[in-house]
This record gives sequence, structure tokens and C-alpha cells, in this order.
Amino acid sequence: MTQHHPSLHAAVARVTDRVRERSRSDRAAYLERVGEAAGRGPRRSTLACSNLAHSFAACALDEKTSLRDGSARRLAIVTAYNDMLSAHQPLETYPAEIRAAAAAVGAVAQVAGGVPAMCDGVTQGEAGMELSLFSRDLIAMATGVALSHDVYDAAVCLGVCDKIVPGLLIGALAFGHLPFVFMPAGPMPSGLPNRDKARIRQLYAEGKVSREQLLEAESRSYHSPGTCTFFGTANSNQLFMELIGLHLPGASFENPGTPLRRALTAASAQRAVALARGGAEYTPIAEVIDERALVNAVVGLLATGGSTNHTLHLVAVGHAAGLTLEWEDLDELSGAVPLLSRIYPSGAADVNDFHRAGGIAFLVGELLRGGLVHSGVRTVAGGSGLEPYRRPAQLVDGTLAWGDVVTASSDRDVLRPIDDPFQSSGGLRLALGNLGRAIVKVSAVDPARHRVEAPALVFDDQQSLRDAFERGGLDRDFVAVVRFQGPRANGMPELHGLMPLLGVQQDRGRRVALVTDGRLSGASGKVLAALHVCPEAAADGPLARVRNGDTIVIDAEAGRLEALVNEEDWRRREPARPSAASDFGCGRELFTVFRRTVGSADRGGSSLG
Repeated sequence: MTQHHPSLHAAVARVTDRVRERSRSDRAAYLERVGEAAGRGPRRSTLACSNLAHSFAACALDEKTSLRDGSARRLAIVTAYNDMLSAHQPLETYPAEIRAAAAAVGAVAQVAGGVPAMCDGVTQGEAGMELSLFSRDLIAMATGVALSHDVYDAAVCLGVCDKIVPGLLIGALAFGHLPFVFMPAGPMPSGLPNRDKARIRQLYAEGKVSREQLLEAESRSYHSPGTCTFFGTANSNQLFMELIGLHLPGASFENPGTPLRRALTAASAQRAVALARGGAEYTPIAEVIDERALVNAVVGLLATGGSTNHTLHLVAVGHAAGLTLEWEDLDELSGAVPLLSRIYPSGAADVNDFHRAGGIAFLVGELLRGGLVHSGVRTVAGGSGLEPYRRPAQLVDGTLAWGDVVTASSDRDVLRPIDDPFQSSGGLRLALGNLGRAIVKVSAVDPARHRVEAPALVFDDQQSLRDAFERGGLDRDFVAVVRFQGPRANGMPELHGLMPLLGVQQDRGRRVALVTDGRLSGASGKVLAALHVCPEAAADGPLARVRNGDTIVIDAEAGRLEALVNEEDWRRREPARPSAASDFGCGRELFTVFRRTVGSADRGGSSLG
């Protein structure tokens, strides 16, 4: 086993060693491919004259000259900009800012390509959500297309939300010989508090407020450019990207449009140039993303109650780098990592409150102090491991600088030191039993509800559960089994729209839980839920054999997920079959190949092999 720093927590060391050992052959093959690509250098040096001329035909004359004679480094921009996503709308101006910043250090930046970016908030509960998980792999492929011209020395990736950042990262790792710096846009300023928004959603589900009142509340919550302020997948992305060292320190949660945000954007571009191959600080992304960085990402998300979507995404990212991360690793780390922050839905605060309280700078310091992260990793910030990430970004006389190490939280209701956590372990559990393997997130669930035993109510789609709620069919203790929501069945949509309905019944005093092969994201909330059940029902998984009235047990503390059904009766049951309703409409027919080739959720839900 590798010798770790003596202060490293034993569980972190064990998991890191396991990932390294089980990945040995795949990682070696990946690094060999990366080394071969690095040895070839940028293809522009050997391109035919016509090919090379095409690559700089649209450039200014001075740029053409420097690209012809090879004196300028060339920076690729891969952007997920569109102006329907609030989080991505600010990216419209980034290419011009990046070009100017690159030119100031003698480099030429070009938009190499764009990638699709859908908004899960718009498609939530709709047919389009069935493309959401698959869009991650499509984004990775589009990133590959953007960089396939093979004329670049380094790259920057512009993206923020849900599947977009993991997709960009998976695509970037296919070009592991190139340095990459990722640039976010930051969260929107705080609007209507998230708990007020959730309360109004639940009142609407009960018919106690009008649609106009609900729309007004939602519009006051999602009200300007920037990321939504709750701690869902988008903001979890930003946190883990800083923890693995692909953002500049302090870049994640600065609001859009501020002088500091613009300074961070320019500095990120110039840092990418400094890291480019051929220079003294050459830092290929393959050397940033190793087993230590992957474990650091998991630890950061566990310490903050991050999105359950990353139980898929980090597994897929690891695979792209030749690393095998398993749910058992996440479960062991969750037992060792304390919960240091409460951000909605795990608390009342939003990410702006988290940032003001000390944010990632304080969090990194506490995780280092507790021996819970690897300190000596490579990052885009330079050779000091994670130490630079303990300092907040700031402007001093208009110039970007990094302040003193953050040693205290300014709000212990939001962010706490490691010796005074909100709870002693992370909010994620692996549950096993005759219903399969599932992820259970409990950071926002009352401990009294960590175990639910109740009769099953079985639904083969979301609408059936909504219909049952409308006719009063949920007014009882029950475990909602919502199946045929896995990757193979329909692309594994988020089922977040069901939570207000289940929350109503729970608030009425009922014992309520959810079991599904679908997803819930970072906003899973207060109802106990066993998610991402594997194998999924469409792959002849056990959920296909559950019947109404079966007693279901979810025990998050014991890691148990079972149907209390006679074993012989269970074997005799004919499994239910999915409908073909998800095969067509809203572009779903274009993704048939993804549904046919997708892997299971515990292997990342990937169609990329």
C-alpha cells in the first residue's frame, strides 16, 4: 500500500488505496494513452498547409502571424452557453474576456466548440427530463468533437449546471494530455428563501394557494442570472470542482457580473496559458484527476450534504480517468466524514450564506485539519496542493489577490468547524437487500424517520402517483415504489416533483418513504428515499416483482432495503414490464441507442463504455 501522510484519516487512506489497487491496470492503460498523445505534441506543427490555414482563417492578422510561426500558445474554449439557463447566461461575454486575457500574455484563444446545456428546472416532471442524464454523455462527446482539431496547447471549459460540468469533465479527460481550467458563472443573489418556496409548493399541492401565487413564489426564487441558490447538483458541481483543483481558488460562488468575477475569469484564462504544454508549469488534467482527487471530491460533497446525482457522476468521471470508484467507497467515507454545513435542503441557508460564512476556503481548511482530504494533490493553482484553496479571492486596488487563510466560520448555523459538526457522519448511505442496491440520503431527513416499514404502493410512472394523490389514495402509511425510472427504461429522470406530494402526507402524520430506480438530485429533502435502485426494474431488477401491499423496509442506519415477502412466492412472481411510452416524443427517439447501451446507475449510468 502507498504511504500516506500520517495525519490522513484511516478510512480515507483505505478507500484511496482500494480505488488505486482495483484501478491499477485501467489507470496504467489510460496514462499510457495520455503519454503517447503528449509526446506527439499539437498536430498543428505537422498539419498540411490547407488544414492549418483553415484553423486560423478567421483570426486577426497579428494572431495569424503568431500562429503561423508557432510563437503563440493556442487556448481552446469549450462553452455550454445559452441564455435560457440562468446559470449559463453570463457565459455569453466570457469568450471575449478570455480572448483579451489570453492576448495580454501572448496567446490566442478560440471557441473550439459548444456543447448542449439543458435546464433540469424547466424539464422537471416533463418528457424532456428523460434526456437529462444522457445529455451528460452527449456533452462529453461534443467536447471531444470540439477538441478533435488537435491544434491546442490548453483549454478552458465554461459550464455550471447538473449534467453539464460532469460531461465537460469526462470529455476533457479524453484529452488528458492537455491542461484544463474550468470557469463557472456563480450563483444568483438570494431571492425568496428556499424554505418559503418549498412551503408554498406544498400548499399548492394541497390546493391551498393558487397557481398564480405559486408562480410568483417561484419567480422570486429564480429571479436573475446565476445558479439557483439551493445546494442541488449545479452548486455541488462547483464545490467539488474547486475541491479537485480545476477552479481557481474562490471561483465557485462569486456572483455573476461583479468586478471580482470578471477578474477571476481573466485570471483563469491566463492560468490555463501558464499551464500549457511546453511551459515550466505544464499540468495536464490527467495528473490533476487521480484517485486522491476523486476521494477529495467525494469527501467535500459528503461534508456539505451534496447532490446524490454525484453518486453517478463521480463514478463516471473516475471511469474516464481509468479509476474505479464504487458505492461501497462512498458509504465507508460517509461513515467517517462529518457534516459541516447545512445548505437547503439540509438547512435554511443558501449557497450565498455558505460563501459569506467562510465557504470553500474554511471548508478546505477544516477537512485538512481533520485529515479527511489529501493535501499534496496537483491543482491548477500551482504546486502547494490544497493550501491555496484556504484563501478567499478578493480585489486589492482593483487587482486580483488571495486573502488570509480563513480560520473561522462567521455563521455556525451554516458552516461549522470539524470539532463541532452538525452530525458526526455524512448524509449518504448504501442500502442493500432483496430489492437490490440503493443510495439513501439522510442529511435532510429527521432521524426519527431514518427507518420506515410500511405497505408498498406501486407506480410505473410519475403521473400515476400524482393521480393517486389527487383522488386521496395516499392517505395512509406507505412506501411509494416508483419503478421503470432507471437509465435503461427512460433515461433516469429526476422525480423531484413528487416530493411535495409525499411531504404533504408525511406532515399529516403518515409514515412515508420512496423507493425508486430513478433520481431525486440534491433537493431530495425531508422524505426518506432509496434512490438509484440497481438492478433497475427494466433490467429484470427486483422492483419489477413488487406488488401493492408488500411490506417494504428502508433502514438507512442499518443499510437495509427489503421486501418482506415469502421467498418462494417472490420467485414465482412474473416481473412487470415497462411500457414504450418513453420511446418517442420530445426528441426521445433520437436517444434510443443510449437506452440500449447504458450501464447501471452504480456504474455511473453511462453509455460511453
